[in-house]
Amino acid sequence: MERHIEFKIEYHPSAAREPLLQTFEEFGINLHPEEELPVDEEPWRPFRSRGDFEFAEIALNAALNKSQIDGLLGLIGRISRGESKITLANDNDLRQAWEHATTQVTPFIKHDITVPYKKEQRVYETHALPLWDWALDLLANPLLTPHFVWDAQRVFKHNGREFERFYDEPWTGDRWWDIQAHNISSTNQSRLPNGIKAAPFCFILYADKTRLSSHGTVKGYLVVVRCANLPVSIWHGEGIGGDRVVGWLPIVSEDADEEGKTGFVNLKRVVWHEAFLKLLELVAQHSKSGYSHNCYDKIARWLFPIILILSADYEEQCMMSLIRGYHSKCPCPVCIVPLEELSELSKTFAFRSVEDAIAALNVYKVSKARGEELLKALGLRSVANVFWLVAHSDPHQAISFDRLHALHLGMWRHLLEELKKILKALGRDGESTVEKLVADFPRWRNLNHFSTVIHITFSDGNKMQDLSKQAFYALVNILNHRTSPEGYKLLRVISSYLQLDSYIGLDVHTTSTLAAIDAELLVFDSALKDYIDCAMNSTIEGLKLDWDFPKAHLWKHATRDIRMKGAVRNYSTCPNEKLHGPLKEAYQRQSNGKDIADQILRIDQRKFAIKMLRGQVDTLDEQRRLLREGDGDDEAVPNPVAFEGHIKLGSPQQPIAIQDIENNRGQLDRAFRGFRKKLFDFINNSLPTYRYQLEKWVTIPANFLIHEHCFLKVNYESTVDWKQTTDYLRCSPCFHGQSRYDCALIQLTEDVSAFVRLIFIFKCQLPDVGSFEFVLVQPFTAGIGASRRSDRDLRLTRVRALPRESSIFVPVRSLIRGTVCFPDPDHQDEFLVVEHIDSDMFLRLKSRPARQ
Repeated sequence: MERHIEFKIEYHPSAAREPLLQTFEEFGINLHPEEELPVDEEPWRPFRSRGDFEFAEIALNAALNKSQIDGLLGLIGRISRGESKITLANDNDLRQAWEHATTQVTPFIKHDITVPYKKEQRVYETHALPLWDWALDLLANPLLTPHFVWDAQRVFKHNGREFERFYDEPWTGDRWWDIQAHNISSTNQSRLPNGIKAAPFCFILYADKTRLSSHGTVKGYLVVVRCANLPVSIWHGEGIGGDRVVGWLPIVSEDADEEGKTGFVNLKRVVWHEAFLKLLELVAQHSKSGYSHNCYDKIARWLFPIILILSADYEEQCMMSLIRGYHSKCPCPVCIVPLEELSELSKTFAFRSVEDAIAALNVYKVSKARGEELLKALGLRSVANVFWLVAHSDPHQAISFDRLHALHLGMWRHLLEELKKILKALGRDGESTVEKLVADFPRWRNLNHFSTVIHITFSDGNKMQDLSKQAFYALVNILNHRTSPEGYKLLRVISSYLQLDSYIGLDVHTTSTLAAIDAELLVFDSALKDYIDCAMNSTIEGLKLDWDFPKAHLWKHATRDIRMKGAVRNYSTCPNEKLHGPLKEAYQRQSNGKDIADQILRIDQRKFAIKMLRGQVDTLDEQRRLLREGDGDDEAVPNPVAFEGHIKLGSPQQPIAIQDIENNRGQLDRAFRGFRKKLFDFINNSLPTYRYQLEKWVTIPANFLIHEHCFLKVNYESTVDWKQTTDYLRCSPCFHGQSRYDCALIQLTEDVSAFVRLIFIFKCQLPDVGSFEFVLVQPFTAGIGASRRSDRDLRLTRVRALPRESSIFVPVRSLIRGTVCFPDPDHQDEFLVVEHIDSDMFLRLKSRPARQ
């Protein structure tokens, strides 16, 4: 049987591997299943029993205090004495067990950093877990070793015409390829022993301050590491191989007399980089000499650690790159863009380089006046950068676009402030109308909902992202070109912003999507200039005219980062921001407010040790489960999924006769009028077109039973990463106190898809035929007529519903996926399809014929 090739992987030349051609089913399959690994039969050691380990895990995650632990252990002992394997007697026993567990992981080391300032030596305390020691822990973990990727890859998927390159994991980017080809291999291969390959060990580093106390006066400064050689599904996950706090940097106390002075500003940077050096000492050494390691695939490799990605918000990027920040002559950490041209997205500027920075600093060491002039022109501080010590780790190339802070907490917040000013000028009626439309926005799983736009007080990036989508659709009819020219111009800016946000946020990028981002940046640039021109002549007070700030510029580098380091999720700060909560909780619930870093890092060490043991315990459980199921042959065991098949119905209701449905519901809803006849006609006339074979005419008696369901799950293949995705759709008169009838995209005919609203999901048993699952839907297939100006300008997908009495039946298997359709308040039965609800819907609408 001929294999249909869809994927091609080109390995780096140093791997000495032929290109790999794979079918859809073969792509991404792990060739080293964990089932082959030797399993520790007592992975909970050094805890005395599995029960001790599991209790310690619960107590740690629940942040229990001493009295809670003593009380819980006493209760367990009284209830289950003689039956349980718990041997812990009190808090002291538990703490000893925790300490024994933490001996299996690399400990933190406390250092004193001495920095001269104004004729005195200032001492700052820092805590570091050396990065290379953490790396060796990963390399020694048998659960992770099969998953390491060492060689750069260029990956392609056939798009129907040709193989098109795509980017997702960090090793699919050009930076890894170039490092392996031109830096590591060419520089070091000649002096390596025969048969040993050179490969990078790639670090992803994040640093940020976090407020520990509720009043914000107590802060921590954490450094987090991940390994880019592991798949993103592992290092983005909660288990072993995920994030690890490896550093606690000193915070230079604020001094009102010194704040803002060049010397004091530079002191903070010197302290930061000196403290960070404690993490990088061995990394810097091995980045030049290499480290010999026998890998899981039985290949001896010479590993060279590099800093591939620096993930941070803008403030922290300034610290990492040692640029002067917001108001300097060149405020971008990646390129030499002048301050006054930050919003000029149509222009390209030279990239920063380590060589230029070192040269300027060398001049400064000889002549402060001449050196300061050079450094100012480059927007740099007169401080040596710690990342210069690590080979192949240019900080300006490692610093990466952060979608969270640049877009959701950056550009969108500026656009939102403009919206508020314009809505205020429209008056209270306009504001209240927008508030109501946002509050009534259709519900959707994992989508935050809001009751206000005007009085937003939160600063959560995920919520800001959701708000941007909902506010846009709510404002389409409020801010039109006649009543609010400023608002309409701003909506065009927001429309382009949402296009860019959706494109940039894709987890898999192709050469086509990257070209689309570059093109859309020019659209945004033009729309923003139009808005600024309109704002300059507006009577509305306070509209923003100066858009030359760093976050207006940073997405200029998004496509370069994707080509170099893979999809933006690889360097998103979102996963790292989630670590702030547990650290804050540890301070508030498990510390006494003294020696804060020592106490919090001790708790974090315990959590990491527990996480490591949990991974081993879960592996043992899985091995035993497979043995119980008799999995002793060579057949592969499929990965468990939530359910098999395309559709699964849920929330079953009591069976009801078809005549009762028509009599009761038909009086209230025209969609149910003639329900019985409509179903009869559909089964006998239309069902065969869906490839159901009927051998005889099917009759439906009045007492024919219908089994209603108010919920379904639909599996579909994502157009973004080609993996299975699941939507949860509701069709219920009362879901959390409100009626909810979701919309969906269905395959109406073999060549035509259509948007519909779910009306009634049911299962029935056709006599002598079998069991069938159908859904009554209201098609959104009525004609729209000529397209409106706003639809074209704002790139809206508009659909119109047929009358309720024109409802039709379709098999549930014809559902493609769920959708969100926002009702147009000014045009009855018309809806705007929310393309930005997720990445799959965004790409589907891009590829969908305009009039389908």
